[in-house]
Amino acid sequence: MRRLIGVALAGLLATEVACAPKLAPAPEVGAPKYPEFKAPAVPAALADTPAAAHEDRGWRFFQAGDLKNAEREFAAALKATPGFFPASAGLGFVELARKDPKAAVPLFDQALAADKQYVPALVGRGQALAALKQNDAALAAFEAAVAVDPTLADVKRRIEVLKFRRLQEDLAAARKAAHDGRLDDAERAYRGAIDASPDSPFLYRELAGVERQKGEADAALDHFRKAAALDPTDAASLVSIGDLLAAGHDYQGAARAYTDAFALEPSPALEAKVHAARDQLEALGMPAEYRAIADAPQVTRADLAALIGVRLGALLASSPQRDAVLITDVRRHWAAAWIMAVARAGVMEPYANHAFQPETPVRRIDLAQVVNRLLERIVAAAPARAHPWLTARLPFTDLGPSHLAYPAAAAAVAAGVLAAGAGGGFEPSRMVTGKEAVDAIARLEELASPVPSGGRGGR
Repeated sequence: MRRLIGVALAGLLATEVACAPKLAPAPEVGAPKYPEFKAPAVPAALADTPAAAHEDRGWRFFQAGDLKNAEREFAAALKATPGFFPASAGLGFVELARKDPKAAVPLFDQALAADKQYVPALVGRGQALAALKQNDAALAAFEAAVAVDPTLADVKRRIEVLKFRRLQEDLAAARKAAHDGRLDDAERAYRGAIDASPDSPFLYRELAGVERQKGEADAALDHFRKAAALDPTDAASLVSIGDLLAAGHDYQGAARAYTDAFALEPSPALEAKVHAARDQLEALGMPAEYRAIADAPQVTRADLAALIGVRLGALLASSPQRDAVLITDVRRHWAAAWIMAVARAGVMEPYANHAFQPETPVRRIDLAQVVNRLLERIVAAAPARAHPWLTARLPFTDLGPSHLAYPAAAAAVAAGVLAAGAGGGFEPSRMVTGKEAVDAIARLEELASPVPSGGRGGR
C-alpha cells in the first residue's frame, strides 16, 4: 500500500513539473547595458519570497539589454508576491531604458509608497525627473537618497550638476529682471541662487545692489558685508558698505570701509572718499554754523576763515605768524579761533578799523585773493615742485591784466582752485556759494599734499 502511494505522489509531481511554464534561461551578464541605473536590492524581509528569484532574473535580463524578458520577470515578481516593491522599481528602470521617464515616475512612486527610504527608487525617481527637466524635484529625490546612503558618489555628482544648473538659471533670471527693472523678481531669483550656492560672494553683492535700488539699505548693508566676509579681496563691496554708512551718517564706519577698500585697490577716487568721510566725521564736532557752510547760498568771511582753519590748519601753522593782530568784532563769534588763525598767517586780514566784519559776503574776487595767498604759502612749503600757476596769464572778458586782482584770479583759475566764469569771464563780483568755497579749499588741500599725484594725502 505504501509503495502504491509513493508511486502516485511521484506521478503527481512529474505531472506538475511537466505543466510548469518553461522559463527563459537568465543570461550571464558581462558588461552591464545600463550601468547608470542602481539595482533594486531586495530587503532581507523579502529575500525568501517567491518574487526574489524573479527579481534577480529580471535585473540580469535588464542589464543584458533584454527589456521584454526583464519586464516579464518583474511583473511575475509582483504577481507572486503582491507589494514586492523592488519589482516596481525594476519596472521603472525598464521605462527609463525605453526613454519614457514620464511612465517611470509613478512606478518609482509606487515603490516609495511601500518604503519611502528605498534608495534605488529614490535615485531612479531623480533620474526620471531630471530627464523631464524637473530639476528641483530631481534634486530633492537625489538629496533624499544621499541622506539615506552617503556613499553614493555618482548621485552626489548629479546633485552638484543640478545645483550648478539651477544656479545658472537663477542667476540669468535675476540679472535679466534687474536689467528690466523688475526688482522684486530679481531679488527672489538672487535668493534662489544663494540657496543653491550659499558661499558665492558675488551673489550677495548683486543681491545687495538690487536691495539698494529698492531703498532697502539695511538689507543691502547686511548682504554687502556677507560678500566681503566671504571674499576679503572684494573692494567693491567695501566701497558700497562705505557709501551706505555715509548715507546713514555713520562716517566713522564709512571711513573704515573706504580705508579697507583703498588698501586693496588704491585710487584717487577712493582716497577722496576716505577724506570726505573723515571730514564729515570731523564736522560732526563742529558748530552748526560750520556744518551749514556747504549748503549756504553764499558764504561769509567767517565761513571762509573757518573752512581754511579746519582744512588747512597745518599750512597756516607753518606760515610766518603775526603776533600783534588786533580784531575788535569777533570775540564771541563762533568762528573766532579760525578768524584769528587766518589773520595771524596773513591769509585774511582785518580792515583798517581793526574790524574783520565776519558776516560780510565773499565775492569771487575776494576768494581769488585769499586763494592766491594760500598758493604762495604752498609754493614756499615746496619750492622744488613745479608750480605752473605762478606765471599764468589767462584772458578774462571782464577782468583785464591791469586790474590789481588779475594776478590772483589768473593764478586761482590756472591752479584749478576756481573755475572760469561764463563766457570766458571771471565774474569778480559774483557771490561765492558754500559749495564753491568747499570745493576750492578741497583743491588747495590737494595742492598742499606732499604727494604730487593729485591725491589728498598729508592731512
